[in-house]
Amino acid sequence: MSLNNTIWDLSNFPVRTSKDFTLGRHLVIREFDYQSLYDQMALLSHAFHNYEDLSKKERLEMRDIANDFIKLHYNNSESTGIDCVAEDWTQLDLFTSLMDVPFPNRTKYKFRFIDLFAGIGGIRLPFSELGGKCVFSSEWDKKAQTSYIHNYGEIPFGDITKIKEDFIPAHDILLAGFPCQAFSIIGKMKGFEDTRGTLFFEVARILKHHRPKAFLLENVKQLVTHDHGKTFETIIQTLKDLGYFVKWNILNALDFGVPQKRERTIIVGFKDKDKADKFNFDFPKTQYDLSSIIERDSVVDKKLFASEDICKKRIQSTVGKKLFYPSIWHENKSGNISVLPYACALRTGASYNYLLINGYRRPSSRELLRLQGFPENFVIAVPHSDIRRQTGNSVAVPMIREVAKKIVDLL
Repeated sequence: MSLNNTIWDLSNFPVRTSKDFTLGRHLVIREFDYQSLYDQMALLSHAFHNYEDLSKKERLEMRDIANDFIKLHYNNSESTGIDCVAEDWTQLDLFTSLMDVPFPNRTKYKFRFIDLFAGIGGIRLPFSELGGKCVFSSEWDKKAQTSYIHNYGEIPFGDITKIKEDFIPAHDILLAGFPCQAFSIIGKMKGFEDTRGTLFFEVARILKHHRPKAFLLENVKQLVTHDHGKTFETIIQTLKDLGYFVKWNILNALDFGVPQKRERTIIVGFKDKDKADKFNFDFPKTQYDLSSIIERDSVVDKKLFASEDICKKRIQSTVGKKLFYPSIWHENKSGNISVLPYACALRTGASYNYLLINGYRRPSSRELLRLQGFPENFVIAVPHSDIRRQTGNSVAVPMIREVAKKIVDLL
C-alpha cells in the first residue's frame, strides 16, 4: 500500500479527536492538541526524516502511530497485518512517496535547521543545497502545505502558536519568514515582553529555548519604518537581549539575477560575535534577463490572456510611452501603467491584471515560480490561483542563497 497523490491534497483532512503523543528526548510533544489525521502525518513524516535520531522506544512509538493512522484512514479494509510488521516501520510503502520528491531531505548533513512560516520552502531550498538537514518545519496554510509535501517529502506542522518549544528538535540555524501582520503592541520598548501577541514572538521564544548558532529572518521592506521605526527597534533589541549579535539590510531581488523588483528586510544573527563581525551584506550584482523566464504563448493556459477590452485600455494608457518586448506592464493603484523589463513585486492581494506580460496576458504558474527563482523541477501541485498566492508570499530564492552561503561558511 502506498499513498497516492490524492492523499497529499491536505486541505480536506478529516478532523477527529486523538490522544497526545510523546517521543522522548528528540521529539517531545507536551500538551499539543492533535485533532486531525493531518497532524499524525506531519509527525510521521518528521520522524521518518529524523529516524536515526530516534531511540528504539521512540521508533516503536512511531510504529504504533503509523498503525493507528493506517487503520483510521483505510477503515481497516486495507491495513490488515500491520501489527506483524517489523520494528522498522519506515519500510512500509506508506513512506516511499516521502523520498520520491525533487528536493528530499538529507540523510548525511553538515548542520541542522528548522523552517518556520515555511510557505513553499523558498528559504529552506538554499540551506538544504548547502548541506543542511531540515529537522522541523511549520506552515499553517493548507495549500502551501500541499506544495511543501510534493516538493520536500515532509508535511509541515500547522499553527506554530500551538507547538511547544520543547517539541522542536535541536538545530544549528533557525529560518523564518515570519508574517508581516500589524505589530499592534510593539513599540513600548519592553523587549521580549513587547513582542507577545505577535508572530515574531514565536521566533523569539524558540530562539530563547534552543539557542541555535545562527538565524535568518525575512520580512517586508516596510518593517524597518513601521511605527516610526519603533517596531524594528524592538525586534532588534529583543534579538540582542536573547544573546545574538545582529546585522540587517534591505536587499532587492533584482540584484540577484531575478527579473522582479522585490525589496525585503533580511535579519541575520550569530551567537558568536566574531562570526557576526565577519558577516556582511556585500554581494556582487547579477544581471537579470526577463526573456529567460517567459514561456511561449502557445503553451500558456488561454484563461490567462486578458480580455480584448483590457488590452485596448492598456494600449491607450501607454500612448507616448516607449514600448519594448519582452516587457511586463505594471498597473499601480492609481491606474498608471509602467512598461518595465522586470516584474514589480509579486503580491497576494494584487488585482488579477496587476502584471501583464507584453501587455496582454498574466504570468503562468511556472513563470511566477521563475520570477522568484525556484528551480525548474519545482512541482506545481495546486491550482494556478494558489501558486499566484504562494509566490506572492514567498522569497526570491537566489537572494536567500547568497546570504545562506555566507552564514554556512562562517559556521
